[in-house]
Amino acid sequence: MQCAGKSLEKLLVSAQRQECLTVGVYESAKVMNVDPDCVAFCVLATDEEYECDIALQIHFTLIQAFCFDNDIDIVRVNDTQRLAEILGDTDESGEPKDVHCILVTNPSEASWKEPSLEKLSLFCEESRSFNEWVPAIILPER
Repeated sequence: MQCAGKSLEKLLVSAQRQECLTVGVYESAKVMNVDPDCVAFCVLATDEEYECDIALQIHFTLIQAFCFDNDIDIVRVNDTQRLAEILGDTDESGEPKDVHCILVTNPSEASWKEPSLEKLSLFCEESRSFNEWVPAIILPER
């Protein structure tokens, strides 16, 4: 699982450089609605503070269903603070912005191939074989 965490971090950093990330629940829902074929990978993130947020859980359920229907690999991360650090997505007080849903979209450049995406796809496939449909990934510490 630690290997998956490193792969996820590499994928997010690389996709961000290529401008292939959509960050935020509402922004992600818009992209999925307009062009689901452009979505290559989905990350759902929460932490203890948001575990009981019913609206967020409903969004997660809908996003998961969409991903399953469109064969999009999806994982969960339980550390929004670390995820925000990786993306540099914090506000002035150091609090994470809305990183609850992150989509890796296919770049316009067909030449962009990220090996981490393939590793994570294999990780998701293996997890599904054990009936873990939305596997959890632990991000590596700084």
